[in-house]
Amino acid sequence: MSVRLDTDKDTGVAVVTLDRPARLNAIDLTMAGELREIWRALRFDDTVRAIVLTGAGGRAFSTGLDRDAVVPQPGSPYMQDDPLLTVGPKANDLWKPVVAAVEGMACGGAFYLLGECEFVVAGTGAVFFDPHTTYGMVSAYESVLMAQRMPYGEVARMMLMGTAERISARRAYEIGLVGELTEPGGAVTAATACATVVAGYPPTGVQGTVRALWAAKEAARAAAYAQAPHLIALGNLPTAEQARLFAGRREGEPRIR
Repeated sequence: MSVRLDTDKDTGVAVVTLDRPARLNAIDLTMAGELREIWRALRFDDTVRAIVLTGAGGRAFSTGLDRDAVVPQPGSPYMQDDPLLTVGPKANDLWKPVVAAVEGMACGGAFYLLGECEFVVAGTGAVFFDPHTTYGMVSAYESVLMAQRMPYGEVARMMLMGTAERISARRAYEIGLVGELTEPGGAVTAATACATVVAGYPPTGVQGTVRALWAAKEAARAAAYAQAPHLIALGNLPTAEQARLFAGRREGEPRIR
């Protein structure tokens, strides 16, 4: 299993852990399938009333889609298969609150998950960035999700600067992407404490609130998502050219801000 599920029946909190630390918790097709199964199963487990989502190993929450994942695509330009579109809780019709606990890197496709969490707790060593433009790809779905959580200028800079910059946990806190900072290694504990409080409230009121919060931005997200496939089809370099840019990436430390 590449995703762990640990449930505390006493507190009503489940911890979902992305568990591919050797690959920086990058999401392959197996992990994507396991995430879908877990979210769907949690819909039916009434002992779980709140959820913490985190990554194993401390080096990364997730670095998005595993570059070794082979995703077959239809031959038509009007159809695209994106396995990350269905890895989040909301995409699987789960309306129990999910709190993200981030340590290390969160980048690229990780935003599919962070974008569907209620709020984010991060260790001070966490960093956020999006590598798409560096490697000749359009940041479409990731940009839409983050534009609903961050000021426009901040998300535009993060997406356009690619691998040259990373947003520090402190800056992410200042702009509202992160709701609480902890010492390194403390994000899961702090997120679990929040989830435990919420899990102690009557679940129907909590879940209705989650649904209402999502509804407040759902229409704009759906409209933007409708454009995303066309933008990706038009703007992405061929896969081989993306791979060439990735293989030739320059060493050196990115700027942290």
